[in-house]
This record gives sequence, structure tokens and C-alpha cells, in this order.
Amino acid sequence: MEGDDMAIKAGDFIKVSYTAKLEDGTVIDTTDEEVAKEYGIYNENAKYGDITIVVGEGHVVKGLDEELVGKDVGFKGEIVVPPEKAFGEYDPENKEVVSVKRFKERPQPGQRVRIGDKVGTVERVIGRRAIIDYNHPLAGKTLIFDVEVKELIEDDAEKIKALFFINTGVDVEVELDGKKAVVEVPKGVAFSQYFAIGKFAAINAIFKLLDIEEIDIVERFKKEEEKAVIEAIEMAKGGEAEDTDTDREEGKEGEETEETSKAGDKGEEGKEEASEEEKHAES
Repeated sequence: MEGDDMAIKAGDFIKVSYTAKLEDGTVIDTTDEEVAKEYGIYNENAKYGDITIVVGEGHVVKGLDEELVGKDVGFKGEIVVPPEKAFGEYDPENKEVVSVKRFKERPQPGQRVRIGDKVGTVERVIGRRAIIDYNHPLAGKTLIFDVEVKELIEDDAEKIKALFFINTGVDVEVELDGKKAVVEVPKGVAFSQYFAIGKFAAINAIFKLLDIEEIDIVERFKKEEEKAVIEAIEMAKGGEAEDTDTDREEGKEGEETEETSKAGDKGEEGKEEASEEEKHAES
């Protein structure tokens, strides 16, 4: 494909890599694991590597989303996103003074906390008062993206996989039968509240963006595999039973430990409930 055939348009599924930084050169986000380690922003729980996005669907900040339209597949370069198309302008009035009694522990400047239904950053602590800034940590910041558009995804099964990962963080397998998609999910994922919520967003996106009329979500179990799992569980239970018998023979030592633990739990009663929550800045 050449010329306009390679130009990206809204609704395209594209695979990209990027590194985002501030105007002073501070790296704030990246899809590259080695870059993350180099700049001290590595997260062991994050999945690094190229990501798939749907252009125009808000999977990246608005300014980057808009600037990708019209670029060619294979584009590699810099895209500058102003604050109003990133995380908004900084509002100096978007702050609140709260009592430190609302926290389990004395809050510290820079700490991300939740107050009611709002998340903010502790700006300062003065005596028994804390100033909470509800602006996004990147509000007022211009973002600079070093972006490479790796691939245009055209296979519907791959698109469905991408939409499930975007919305649930789970890798799935997909088989297509005409306008029906059979989505196989990992065993046990149905117990994840995050997946349970995210799957509906994925399903809605699939119906909106693809010519799919039916979606079956399945957990696949194979007899021999499950038999091996059950045997392993039974063996583990047997080991626990032996340990329990040994503890009984040792007398009251285990009981004393339990009572000490209960006493410690009681000592925690009466503390005021906190409403803080750690949260990473998004970019």
C-alpha cells in the first residue's frame, strides 16, 4: 500500500510504541521496559511492549489521538501535546483543606489520597491540617511523545483480542465463525471483579467497531488437566493435616500465638477509618 492507503484514520486499530516526557526531559511513561528501568519509572506489575489502540476512541490522551490521524503507518517521530489536550490546565482553586484525623497515619506531601469520591495529592501538611490538590499530577504540563506506528491491524480476531486487553488487562483467545466470536478466557478469571466489569466495555466496543453479531465467552476445562490440579490440591491438604497434628503435639504454643494475634486485632479497634488510596499518575 502507498500514499493515502497508508494514512491512519479514526477507527483504525494500530500497534504503537512510545515514550512520553515533559518539556524538561523528564520521562513519565514508556512502552519500553529498558527505557523505564533507565529512567527509574519501571513498574514490575506493568506489561511492556507495543500496545494496540483504536484511533479516536480515547485510548491515549486526546492530543496524541488527534495527531495520529493522517500519519502514515510506519511513522516515527515527535508529537507535542499541549496541556488542554492532555490532562488539562492547572486550576489553583481546585484544592481543599482537611483534618489529618481523616487518615490512619499522618499524610505526607506528595502522597496520593482519596477524599470521598475525589482523588488528589497532599500538597502540604500544616499542624493538624492537610492541603489536598485535586488537579491531575500532570495538569498544566505539555507532553512530548516519541512515537512509532508499527502496524495497522486488519484481522478481526486480533482486534477483538486487543479490545479485551485494553478493557480488562487479560489476554484471551478468539475464534471467529462468520459474525460470531468465541472468546476463550483464562481459567478462574471470572472471579476477578475488574474483568467482570471490563468485559462489558470490551463487548460494547466490539459491537460498535466490528461487524460482529454474537459473542460467546467461555472458560475451557480439560479432564486430564483438572484431574492433575485436583490431585495436587489433595496432596497439599494431606500435608496441611500432618502439620496440624504436629502442632497439637507441641502443646499450647500455637494457642498462645493465636491469642496474641487476637489481642493485637482488638488493639486496632477504635481507630478512625481512613479514606486514602495509593494511585499511580496516568499519562
